[in-house]
Amino acid sequence: MQRFGEKLRRLRKIHRLTLKELAHKLGYLSYGYLSELEAGKKLPSVHFVLDIADFFDITTDQLLRDEQEVASERGQ
Repeated sequence: MQRFGEKLRRLRKIHRLTLKELAHKLGYLSYGYLSELEAGKKLPSVHFVLDIADFFDITTDQLLRDEQEVASERGQ
């Protein structure tokens, strides 16, 4: 799970979203939490992992397992 923030940033950039836009789409009032996740300063909650997986249409395994890549990374 050490790569979670890296994967989150990659997915966000592939979908051309800013931190603020992604936070808004997920229903967060601030993008600070997302920024801290991407920087590896915080660990995601289970609820957040599920929200991100649903939003980007990927599995939670792809997000959480360091040895797995997110689907969008394979095609890029």
